[in-house]
Amino acid sequence: MSTPALRVEKIGGTSMSRFPEIIDNIILRNADDIYGRIYVVSAYSGITNELLEHKKTGQPGIYQLFKEQQSYPRKLLALRDHLFTLNEALVPAGLDLDEANDFISDHIDLTINILRSMENVLSSGYVSQKALLLAARELLASIGEMHSAYNSANILKNRGYSSTFVDLSGWEDSRQLTIDERIKDSFKSIDPFSTICFATGYTKGTEGIMREFDRGYSEVTFSKVAVLLDAQEAIIHKEYHLCSGDPLIIGESNIHPVCNTNFDVADQLADVGMEAIHPKASKPLEINNIPIRVKNAFDPDHSGTLITKDFIAPRSKVEIVTGSNKVMIVEIHDTRMVGEVGFDLRIMQILAKHQISYISKATNANTIGMIINERDCKAELLADLKEKFELVTCNPVAIVCAIGSNIAQPGILARAAQSLATDNINILAVSQTSRQTNMQFIVEREQFNQAQRALHGALCM
Repeated sequence: MSTPALRVEKIGGTSMSRFPEIIDNIILRNADDIYGRIYVVSAYSGITNELLEHKKTGQPGIYQLFKEQQSYPRKLLALRDHLFTLNEALVPAGLDLDEANDFISDHIDLTINILRSMENVLSSGYVSQKALLLAARELLASIGEMHSAYNSANILKNRGYSSTFVDLSGWEDSRQLTIDERIKDSFKSIDPFSTICFATGYTKGTEGIMREFDRGYSEVTFSKVAVLLDAQEAIIHKEYHLCSGDPLIIGESNIHPVCNTNFDVADQLADVGMEAIHPKASKPLEINNIPIRVKNAFDPDHSGTLITKDFIAPRSKVEIVTGSNKVMIVEIHDTRMVGEVGFDLRIMQILAKHQISYISKATNANTIGMIINERDCKAELLADLKEKFELVTCNPVAIVCAIGSNIAQPGILARAAQSLATDNINILAVSQTSRQTNMQFIVEREQFNQAQRALHGALCM
């Protein structure tokens, strides 16, 4: 008798904020296929931004107030009231309002008490500030996922289904478990084929999930659950399809969903900030040969994008045009560079010191240009580089990429470059490896959208 197929599914914050639709589109869509699924859920949209900081703008949240010893209890109580409002909106879907409000209220009160204790310890000067601040960050991060996972299980239970809240946050458990140990322990007595499981996207572990992954922690939890429980497939539900281009730039009518691709392409996308999945979360799935399916939660009839280890497009084509206009080009020009073995190693050592990874690199006899994220181009980095090298410049640019699992064909680079030239777009730098999965063009920042439209029109239509 064959073993039933387990699927582990990740639901993002924007999708969780439309949970009644998630119930209809995903959880209860097929009456014969309700169980055998574990849902790893994010906090409702915007909640983790309030707890930590805004993911895109960096606007500080409650964590920063605690770090600066400001009025974080008042802000936590305001957050509690916000979560009460979210709870009330879910009552028509089946949420027991009293139970849900009691749950989150108790956890907010306990959070305030724990943070106050931490604050007292910090002021004593006897312990490492870094360690305590990281613990506070972990504590705050866990609140959003506990709230959404508890509510989800509560709603399904009140609709008459067997449901289980799988709390990986470790609030009720003082044991010193690793992340993997906590996941295994939490699921050891649960049969996912007889209950609908809602697990917190945050997992408490002795190594600290945020120490290495920070805001990518929910996808790491999702990945670890899939690997540790030997899932047949890992599914990510987003509020959009993984498409050939950005609909806001290219236009809805000109793009199309990507039906199949591979992990290499997923890594290329993540490198420029278009994450199908966090690269540190995708790697264990790739190693264990667990395919990822990226689905649009609000287009349930579409099968989504299947990401597998071995897929190569049978016909050579560009699958996706994407990029970033939040990058800088750091250029080092030094007449001593030509012929000197290991010259660029000195540059890499400075980047490593500042914990910076470059996206793209172009080099000639005496110049090396690197594309880095705008947020990483800080005065301290430039000062260190200028101290060692003759001429260092840093300018805002955009990177536009044509990506695919099989783009190796004669003339494709020429066709891409010609499409940009025809649209009067100057290529500042270009990069492509012999593997030929990603053609990268550096252009003026104000031509970012224009360049994407030109490449998409020439290569993806």
